[in-house]
Amino acid sequence: MILTGAEILMECLIEQEVDAVFGYPGGTILNVYDALVSYRDRIKHYLTAHEQGASHAADGYARSTGKVGVAFSTSGPGATNLTTGVATAYMDSSPVVFISCNVSDNLIGKDSFQEVDSTGIMLPITKCTFQITDVNRLADTVRRAFAIARSGRPGPVFIDILKNVTAETAEYEFIPRSEHKEAGVLKAIYDRNMVDYYVPEIDEEDIDKLVEMIGESERPMLICGGGVVRGRAHKEFNDFVRLVDAPAAITVMGGGGMNGRDSHTTGMIGMHGSQASNIGVNECDLLIAVGCRFSDRVALDPESFAAQAKIVHIDIDRSEINKNVKTDHHIVGDAKEVLRRLNEKLSPQSHPEWMDFVFSHPTETVYEDGGDTLNPKQICDTIAKLVPEDTIVATDVGQHQMWAIQHFHFDYPGQLITSGGFGTMGFGLGAAIGASAGNPDKTVIHIAGDGSFRMNCNELSTVQYYGIPVITFIFNNHTLGMVRQWQNLIYKKNFSETTLDRGPDFVKLAEAYGLNGRRVSSQEELAKVIEEALEKKEGYVIDCLIDMDEMVRPMVGGGSHITNFMKI
Repeated sequence: MILTGAEILMECLIEQEVDAVFGYPGGTILNVYDALVSYRDRIKHYLTAHEQGASHAADGYARSTGKVGVAFSTSGPGATNLTTGVATAYMDSSPVVFISCNVSDNLIGKDSFQEVDSTGIMLPITKCTFQITDVNRLADTVRRAFAIARSGRPGPVFIDILKNVTAETAEYEFIPRSEHKEAGVLKAIYDRNMVDYYVPEIDEEDIDKLVEMIGESERPMLICGGGVVRGRAHKEFNDFVRLVDAPAAITVMGGGGMNGRDSHTTGMIGMHGSQASNIGVNECDLLIAVGCRFSDRVALDPESFAAQAKIVHIDIDRSEINKNVKTDHHIVGDAKEVLRRLNEKLSPQSHPEWMDFVFSHPTETVYEDGGDTLNPKQICDTIAKLVPEDTIVATDVGQHQMWAIQHFHFDYPGQLITSGGFGTMGFGLGAAIGASAGNPDKTVIHIAGDGSFRMNCNELSTVQYYGIPVITFIFNNHTLGMVRQWQNLIYKKNFSETTLDRGPDFVKLAEAYGLNGRRVSSQEELAKVIEEALEKKEGYVIDCLIDMDEMVRPMVGGGSHITNFMKI
């Protein structure tokens, strides 16, 4: 059948089983939004307050559902407003297709109104970018974009469609996603040798070698990274932990890849990792990291990291192997399949003395009562006690993020949604909106700091308009807490430009957006407000007062030995 480019785009989204799009219209994408009207019964569009909010919402949708998220924007500033969200998705391997429209072919390269080289801007922060100048190539390009986003190591793909292409017509045939490969529409991917599209073959000898290494180990230690979450390999990883009988540390991005309540879990590893995790890594004789990048927040000093151990790295992306930490053995492949094969060949191991040693060290931080204010653990404990166990938690970035990861227990992939690699303040509210859109039957909460919340609090309008029941908890210490902590410990208490002694009043701000807002300073007040928010099932902002000098503990300084805990 003959359709316009805009209609072809919408049909391609239907092919990909897209049911939600987050975006913000503008001049160059108007044809697409005009076509969208006819598809409202199949694709729900969420108009956000800002393109960055749309980018984070699409990302939160992707992380929480495991499906590809989609965000729309117009050209120029619309596209550039997506870039922080694109980079966030890229650093955390989140599958999102970002679709923007550019000026028409006759205006390209002439510094036209709202023209920018958006594909050039996006190139370093995506798996792939496409600019579509021919309507006859539109359908296959969209199909390829989705295949690349979800396959291999997932990540964002950017499509830039010229405005004239959205108005021109072409022959279109609906091809269900399940038939794309057989129909040959993805052939160009193989022709271009895009190795990140397909999953690398696993070398069976590598599996056998690791099985042998595990059998010889007396003090094995495991790390659950983001690759376990992205690959939905949580069941296989938990089975692996039990077969090896080893303590398992969790990276920030690995939350939900390992059952957070499991007796083998040592908690977070790295700069703010638990003593059990960091000491275990330092004392083990075999370290097996699955889907972990060994970033500077985990392997703070690569030269001394796990110096007593043989290091084994399992990852789908060959470029990560030996990039930050030199390994003694590695397996390149999909985490789920690698772990499945290992589990088939492993006989149950037992390391009671080693387990007792590791767990003789704390897995969580103990806090004193907050006095006139709440302390972080009181807030987290009260929330965890009252919300359903399968509640999805979206965080911003800062102290509150670390406290949430330290004290909540995440049991399945997509339960924790946080910006780990890029550290994007303002990520949480948009991400929570996307998570709620993709999981309407689950409770979704948003953990924020007052600094982060200011950045994208305009998305409260999106929460209110669409009736999205996200509960926002602000850990309000009237400062940029993590930066202040560094100033306190490293910069001789020179608190330069970190005190937030200014508006807004977050309760009044929530009310201005037509939402409920409450301020609390005790566990009793907090519990009552949480119960009220859960009962109302609508957007709610809870302003939790904490001490300005409360710190994330423990802490290891950047570049230091992983057990060199600072005195706090």
